[in-house]
Amino acid sequence: MLSIKKNYEFARVYKKGRNYVGKVLILYVLRNQACKDAEYNCIGITTSKKTGKSVKRNRLKRLVRENYRYYESFLLTGYYLVFVLRSVDFMPDFWTISKEMKYLLRKANILDNEKWSKR
Repeated sequence: MLSIKKNYEFARVYKKGRNYVGKVLILYVLRNQACKDAEYNCIGITTSKKTGKSVKRNRLKRLVRENYRYYESFLLTGYYLVFVLRSVDFMPDFWTISKEMKYLLRKANILDNEKWSKR
């Protein structure tokens, strides 16, 4: 798992990628055209200050990162993925984010159904 860190990388994914919206997360997906056969995905996680103070924002980012690690072995490779945390009234827990992430990855057609069914 590589991280997206530069602003222009995020901007490219926002502009050219497809987006999938859930209650807690928004997923932006862009195929990596430079190396289609890459055996990794590049991931970025963002949230706004409207979500809460830094402690809450960082906790949510850690939860998203940990859920991504769980699903990483079941995903197709060669994509830029950006997860945007939406501001919600409640503090989502690990399982809420896991359920939402699975829903978005299936909707984006990135979750490999063969690997998922063999788990």
